[in-house]
Formats: sequence, C-alpha cells, structure tokens
Amino acid sequence: MSSIEGKVVVITGASSGIGEATARLLASRGAQVVLGARRIANLRNITSSIRSEGGRADYRELDVTDENQMIDLIQYTMDTFGKVDVIVNNAGIMPLSKLEALKVDEWNRMIDVNIRGVLHGIAAGLPIMKEQGGGHFINISSIGGHEVSPTAAVYCATKFAVRAISEGLRMEVGKEIRVTNISPGVTESELAESISDERARQVMKEYRKNAIPSEAIARAIQFAIEQPADVDVNEMIIRPTANEN
Repeated sequence: MSSIEGKVVVITGASSGIGEATARLLASRGAQVVLGARRIANLRNITSSIRSEGGRADYRELDVTDENQMIDLIQYTMDTFGKVDVIVNNAGIMPLSKLEALKVDEWNRMIDVNIRGVLHGIAAGLPIMKEQGGGHFINISSIGGHEVSPTAAVYCATKFAVRAISEGLRMEVGKEIRVTNISPGVTESELAESISDERARQVMKEYRKNAIPSEAIARAIQFAIEQPADVDVNEMIIRPTANEN
C-alpha cells in the first residue's frame, strides 16, 4: 500500500497546471484530494475525471485572497473527511513588468495571491494540524525565490517571502508538523497568461521554451509527502535540464 493511501490533501490553485497535476497524481496513489480554485467549471471537470478513474476527489470554489473562503475550505474538508493531512499552497500569479511601468494594481494582486494566499492557508490549517497532532504544509515558491531578473522584481519578492515564511514556520511548529518549500524552474502552466506587459510577455515566451511538465513538480510533491514521519524534506529546487538559469 502506498504511504499516501488514505491521506487527505487540500490543494489550492488546483484548476490547472501544477495544482491539477498534483491532484491527479496523488488521487491515483490513493489520496483523498480536495481541490480549491476560482474556476469552478475546471474544478468540476477535473474532479469528475479523477472519479471516473477510480480516484477520490472533491472541490470547492476558492479565492485564496479571502481568508474566510480558505477557512471554509479547510473546515469543509474536516467536516467531510475528519482530518487534513496535507495542505499544498500552490495558487500563484505572475504578471511580470518593469517597475517603471508602475503596474501597482498587478503588484498588489501578486502580494495578495502569492503571499497572503499562503498565509491564509497556514492560518486555516495550522490550528487543526496542531490539534490532530500532525500535518504537512507544502508551499510552492519558485526559482524566482532564489534569484531576481528584470521585469520580475515584485514576483520574485513574493516568492522570496514564501521561502521565508516556510522556513519560519518549520522552525516554529516543532516535530509534529512538516514543512516543505518547493521552487519550480520553468514549468508548463498558465502563469505567463497573466502578463499584461507585451515586452515581458515576449521575453517569457522565449524563456519558457525549455519548460518541464507540471507532472514533474507533482512528483516532487509526492516524494515529500511519502517520506517517513521522521523525515522532513525542507526545500527542493526543480529545473529543466536544458535551462541554464
């Protein structure tokens, strides 16, 4: 039996990309996955597909910038399945542009989704994990959380923040709760679709030619979850082999 069998895993940003791939992979390994995202039609289709293949899946509409919605998702999971083993804080956006473009609304949106979204997941899940005596937070950062590039200053700042939050949480929660920070390099996803700046969009289009599939990150998440309880995979960086950055 897989060590993931029977675990209850909540995944934010689960309507496409890494979140969808993770939901499908973990469900195929016997986990009960609960998907959260704003695009409810996508969630419905993914959940139906997982169920048709014998997996166990459920979904709820979720905007991670709304703390109450995040709390409701975790409480729904508790009420339905009696526990929350893993929370994958995956939701994120990446509307890149140079600072001189002054796209302040996009800066604020990145801060809200990429930082506050992770904090809301922690705030909703931490009391439950402490009460049940265990759990696992997996926070999705980025290679942008390790280095900064033009047009990506604010995005990178949010991903540096995710790394800092993950490390602080790891040090504070003690031995009962595991914390993993995963930093994908260029990965196939819809992140680039949020770029409104045309020059940044073209640069990213070229940069993403060597993207790895989202399933590669899903496998990393699986690896972190399936470790024995006394092993905490703290941080992983996953890049395309062909990428020089």
